[in-house]
Amino acid sequence: MVFAVIVPIFFLLAFGCLSVKLQLLTKEQVNAVGAFVIKIALPALFFQSLAAKDLHEIWYPEYFFVYSGVTFILYVTAFFIVSHYFKNNHSQSSVLSLGAAMSNTGLIGTAVLTLLMGQKAMTYTSLVVIIESVLLIPVVLILAELGTSQKANLAQIIKGTLLTLLKNPLFMGVMLGIACAVFQIHIPKLLDQVLALLGQTASPLALFSIGGGMVGLTLKYVNMQSFYLVISSNLLMPLLMFLGLSYLTDVSQEMVYAGTLIAALPMPTIFGILGQAYGLNEKTLTPLLMSTIFGFIVVSILITVWWA
Repeated sequence: MVFAVIVPIFFLLAFGCLSVKLQLLTKEQVNAVGAFVIKIALPALFFQSLAAKDLHEIWYPEYFFVYSGVTFILYVTAFFIVSHYFKNNHSQSSVLSLGAAMSNTGLIGTAVLTLLMGQKAMTYTSLVVIIESVLLIPVVLILAELGTSQKANLAQIIKGTLLTLLKNPLFMGVMLGIACAVFQIHIPKLLDQVLALLGQTASPLALFSIGGGMVGLTLKYVNMQSFYLVISSNLLMPLLMFLGLSYLTDVSQEMVYAGTLIAALPMPTIFGILGQAYGLNEKTLTPLLMSTIFGFIVVSILITVWWA
């Protein structure tokens, strides 16, 4: 079981990396593959998987609130540390703190958990996607924009953030799937088959695009701040999730393992994207690369220990 999951993961990462290294594909083409996964394949997978379930099969409040609590404890802590100890301004701290409290749930989490537990993985990852998309990312964007100007209009910033959220295909796929489950709306068989076919491409293409996307990234900003962000993301977050789910809830052991594994994943690519947008290119890309390497090591260890 362990090798059946870990080996394909690293082969797909390696194939993506080699495809760019050998110039079979350009970096832009690999990025297009990643965009297809995020905007088409994953939304189709979430929508089709969640719509086929009953509400009680996809809503676990204890899991949801523990993951939310851990996420915001780490985000607030990181905001204080990177602003006071590492001397970043308000906007910079808002973005940098994201790396300490968010995992690559959509691309990597869905791929890895699907290999481990099949369609049931969608339940665990969809709840985390809601936490990240509805709660965390809007907070980051609002705080970052408020920090850019003393005259920032809070109402306009919130409106813009909500519009961005509603245009996010991954978020909409999750929410529409949950809505179908709540109101027991059944997808027509033909459409269900099409969505299933699209969803099947998500996991392999996600890992392939992650591997290709690592080409060209360099470790130019290795310092205590980068180490702190990686430790918070890939060690503290899974540790707190494991303790919280184990001792504060009565959820199943599988859910404990799933939540901990998601928390241990590498930082999300949006961390690097926001870093570029707010002039933090190297300050985000370096910890992102470090987290990608270290996160896969931690995830591999957890899979070996729990699924051996």
